[in-house]
Formats: sequence, C-alpha cells, structure tokens
Amino acid sequence: MRATWILLAIGCGSSSHSPTYPAARHGEVPDDPYRWLEQMDSPETTRWVAAENRLTDAALADVPGATELRARLAQLYAREEVRPPVHRGERYFWSKRDAAHDQSIVEVATSASGTATMLLDPGELAKDGSVQLAGWSPSWDGELLAYGLSSGGGDWTRWRFRDAATGTDLPDELPDTKYYVPAFTADHRGVYYSRFPTPARGKELTEPDHDCRVYFHAIGTPVASDRVIYERPDHPSWQFEPHTTRDGRYLVIAIGDGEVGDSSKEMIAVLDLGMAGAAVRPLVESYDAEYVFIGALGSHLYFETNTGAPTKKIVMVDADAPATWHDIVPAGRHPIDSATLAGGQLIVSELVDAHMALVAYDPEGQRLHDIALPGIGAVYGLHGSPSDRDAFYYYTSFTAPGATYQLELSSGRSTPWRPTPLAFDPSDFATTQVFFASKDGTKVPMFITAKKELPLDGSHPTLLTGYGGFGVPILPYFDPKVLAWVERGGVAVLANIRGGGEYGDAWHHAAWREHAQVKLDDFAAAAEWLIAHHWTSPRHLGMYGTSGGGLLVGAVLVERPELFGAAAPIAGVLDLMRFHRFGQGAGWQDEFGHPDVPAEAAWLRKISPLHNVRPGTHYPATYVVTSDHDVRVPPLHSYKFAAAMQAAQAGDAPILLRVETESGHGGGGLRSQEIAQNAELLVFFAKYLGLPLADRDHSELVTPFSPSDTTTRP
Repeated sequence: MRATWILLAIGCGSSSHSPTYPAARHGEVPDDPYRWLEQMDSPETTRWVAAENRLTDAALADVPGATELRARLAQLYAREEVRPPVHRGERYFWSKRDAAHDQSIVEVATSASGTATMLLDPGELAKDGSVQLAGWSPSWDGELLAYGLSSGGGDWTRWRFRDAATGTDLPDELPDTKYYVPAFTADHRGVYYSRFPTPARGKELTEPDHDCRVYFHAIGTPVASDRVIYERPDHPSWQFEPHTTRDGRYLVIAIGDGEVGDSSKEMIAVLDLGMAGAAVRPLVESYDAEYVFIGALGSHLYFETNTGAPTKKIVMVDADAPATWHDIVPAGRHPIDSATLAGGQLIVSELVDAHMALVAYDPEGQRLHDIALPGIGAVYGLHGSPSDRDAFYYYTSFTAPGATYQLELSSGRSTPWRPTPLAFDPSDFATTQVFFASKDGTKVPMFITAKKELPLDGSHPTLLTGYGGFGVPILPYFDPKVLAWVERGGVAVLANIRGGGEYGDAWHHAAWREHAQVKLDDFAAAAEWLIAHHWTSPRHLGMYGTSGGGLLVGAVLVERPELFGAAAPIAGVLDLMRFHRFGQGAGWQDEFGHPDVPAEAAWLRKISPLHNVRPGTHYPATYVVTSDHDVRVPPLHSYKFAAAMQAAQAGDAPILLRVETESGHGGGGLRSQEIAQNAELLVFFAKYLGLPLADRDHSELVTPFSPSDTTTRP
C-alpha cells in the first residue's frame, strides 16, 4: 500500500513551481550520500547552508500580514511573567520576563511580598545577545547566586557567582559544564559540580559526552585546585548530577549512563559531609529504575521512583541506615509527575488524562487534602521551604498564560501572586479534549484549541503537534504563537501519543524501541480523526514538533505525506543510523535502539526519516529548522534530511531549511529570537495552509484576568 503514496499530489498553497535548490553533491557513501554535511564547519557545508538560508528568506518574504503577525507576537511576549520565588535564608529569588529585557532577569527581595531589586540582567553581560542565561541557583543561606552562561544558547555552560547583598561578581568561574546545576554547601563557601573534559576546538557540537567527574570548588580559590570528589574512569559514559541537602549534611549524586542517558534510569550514591574522611557510598547500585531526588528531612532522603511501580511512587531511605527503603506514597491509578517538600508537607503532582492534579501528604505518607488548581492545565516550579506556611507554583494552560500562584499549605487554597494584565480575552477561545482510536484501537487523548463555535466545515488551517518519547508527558501549556494562530481562525492541536508518560511506563513502553511505529500510527490517526470530523482537510493540515517531536514529524512526513499540506521538523533526530556518534546521541540508544546491533538497526532503519525519503514522491511544503549552537541534536541531522528531501521532491511544494544563528537546541533563548523564529514558523504555515495573517488591531489590553479554564471533555 505504501508504494501508492508516491503518486499522490499534495495541495500546498500558493507555490506554483518547485524552487531551484542549492547544489548538494552525492558523496562517496552509497547509502548515505550526504555524509559530507556532517563536516559542519567545512567551507563546502558553510556555503551550502548560507545558500539554503537565502532560499528560505526568499520563499517566506513578502507574505501579506507577516509584519502585523510579528507585531502581535511581540505584544503577546511583552506581558510580564514572574516565575515562582525560591526562598533561601532571608531572601526570596525569582526570574522575570518583561518587555524591557531580551532575557529573563533575576530579582531578589526580603519577603515574597516585598519590593524587588534586580540582581542579574544577563543582557548586560553581552549586548549582542551572544551570551545567554542557562540557569541559576541561590545558596542555601541566600548569600550567593550561582548563574550559568552559555554561548549562543548551547549546552556548554560556565558558572559564575554573584553576591546577593551587593550585586557584585566574585572572580570564580566553573568551566566545561553541561546540564547540571552546581550544589552549594550549607554555608555557601563551596559548591559541588560536574565537569566534562574540554572539547577540542571545533568539536563542541559533535564531541560525545564522556569522563564526567564531580568536583568540589572552594569559593575564592583557583579552579585548578578543585578536588575530584567522585569519578568512574572504569565507566567513561557515566554522568553525575550533584545535590546537597539543605542542612549541608549530605551530598546526593544521581548517576546516569551517557550510553543510555535519557532512559530515566539512575543509580544513587551519597556522601556524608559531616563525617571526616567519609567516602561516597552507593544507595542504588544498578540501572533498573528511575530515581529522582526530592529532598531531605534530616537523614531521611526522599525519591520519586518507578521501581516496581509503573505509575511511580514516593519512597524514603535513611541515609544512616540505608538497608531498608520505605514506600511513602504508593503507586496509584494516576502517574506521579513530580513532588516537593514544603512546610512539613509532601506536595505531589499527578497526571490525570494528560493534565495535572495536586495532592498534599504528610512526610509519612498520610493523605491530607487535594489542592484545587485554577483550571485544567499543568503545574511547574513548585517551591517551598520546610518552615514556610506558603509554597508557590507556576500554572499554565492552552488559554491561560503562565502565572505564579501562592499556595497556603494549611488550607490548600491558591491565589494569584503578582498578577499582570493579559493582551487577549481567554473567553474568546475553547479547548476540547477528545479521545480518538489509533490503528490498534487504543484510545489516545488529544486537545483541540480554537475560537468558540468554529464551524466544522473542513476549511480551517490546523497545526498538529506531539512528542511521544522518553516517557515525557506533554501537558497543556500556553504558547504565544498558538494564541496568535487561533485568534486568526486557525486550530491548534496537541496529541498525547504513546511513547510519552501521560499514563505511566506502559504508555511509554508501548511506543519505544522496536515498537516506535506505534507513535507514528497514533500521530497519523490523530490527523485522520481531525480530517474525518471536519476540523480541517489534508491541504489545510500542518504538523510540527521539536527534538524527539522533530523525529516524529520527520518520520510521519515521509510515511504519510498525503495527510498534510505542510510540515516543520524542528531540531529533529532525523538520522537514526548515526545519531549515536554525535553530541548527546549515545544517551538515546536505550530509547531508540542501538544502530550497531544488527537486529536493532533493522527497526531503526524502518522509521529513520532520512532513510525513508523516497525519490519521486510528492511531499508537502516542508520547513526543516535547526540551530547553529545545538549540541544536543547537532545540525547535521537537519542538513542531511533537507538535502535528501530536496533531491527526492517530485511536487511543486518547497523543501526549505532554516539554520538559526546564535541559538541552541530548539531555538534562541532571547525574547527577540523567540518572536522572530516563531513568526517565521507561522508565516510558513500560513502561506502553505492558507491562513490569512492580517488581523484587527490588538493594541488594547484587557483588564487583569483571573485564569479559569475553558477546557471541556465529552
């Protein structure tokens, strides 16, 4: 049956003839003719990329309404957004985004309701935006702020330290870090941190992770004198994430294997910092399950784990007597997503049909009460201190921009914290959750967001997205580009396909490794349902996804091109036969399979987007996006896929490649970059799916809105 797909022409908007693509020679490897593009800094590749960007510039120039769209996005992004405060010592720290700054700034105050002062503006460190804030963490006593900086938004990070009282930087700088935040001692006089060997010049994007070590750095001393606290030269692929307990007694080290790094399996080790001469000792000694450190009460260490619990549970172990682990919150019907210790309570977030619920327990696991959320959405960044009466969390949904709420722990009542006005009226839109049948009959949830009372006549340009990997649930979230799309009459859809963690390990494992075709079937079934129920039609249906979602979109694009009018794989893992050789790729083999194992290579080849591009096929308009500082999924994936698609295209729809500059995995971290990059994505879809972009003036702001959710379920 699949052979017939190459005969199908795809309606693709206003394009009347195929563009002339930059020349991409066939190399010397017969089954991988564009391998030369893996040399990303070669003059030949550099010239080809520049030509591809010029082609994309020309293809997306002069689209009516594009200027108005960019202005509208700028308006939506301009809203002030304050993240939940972190209480440390006598200070509260939080990050804020607003129209005056291109990056998030960090503010500090002496109370949650106090007047804030700006402690860090990363935009002042490099006026051109080439240096971006990669993370921050205050010391336990609130005296210092550690903050990470990356070049161009990549994963390589250097950490610096700022005095919270004076706002001045210390001379200390930690080099060659990735992924993991330094962990302070209780008295802020030192940090434990993970470091990788310095990559050779020019290898920053492709050097595999190896030989990670945990170091101790005493504040005010040369980094060259830092002590190695933990290393495993016998296992060079292992990586280490350090955590210290608030009382400074223990260093907890989560140990992952870079060869299977995103498999959600860890070992755990602990170091008693209060015992002179103590050695790091294991608590969990095998890669059998996930263990996520939640926090500590004295010597009692709390973890979230899926050992013997497909929907996860909360467990506790006494670091001084680690022979026995205790179940605190047992596994239930709804998967546990995360947990935190605050004010003598254990606050647990659960997943209920792809959205969140909060429940409060005491530290022994006695259920106290449910915590009502503002609507059907998702919660992130739940913070609180052991002695606090309040905690804080960040709530978002498809039609409720992210906002921080103050949670009264005794009652479970939430109220908005520092609310700000919205640039739209959420009551104009509705989100509906439906459950569609996949190819094997499994019911899969899907959220559809659109203007209220939109007629179901099949005419609406629709954007479908999903992820379906690594057990990661994709939950309701507010995205300015989605709002800009639906207020112009478009439809936005999130399919919670298998491979994610929306229903626990079973949902994940149903579509991993040799079962990966299942996620493609789910996503295609979502498209078929939208068409059958007249939300849209193939010529008006687009799909996009990032990272693992880019893999999903690329694979469905080459397998089911007749279902779509346009597609955008963003930062996608598109070469499944060589992904393990570059950047973080070796860490995905447990999820995808091992290309060097013949049986596993066979199933990888069946779904690898690059290896299933078929010459002579009519593909829909395609917009392949990557970033020049993407260490996680190097741009070479997108280069090779775009070249193969351009050579194979038999129709008139363009195959475009956009290489974003000074950007990391999934795009730029600056507000101006997000606006520009998301505007171009929408311009592409609007042009080839037929959505008019010009719209009414949005200069007025509605009054401050207390979010309520308009989600309905059948």
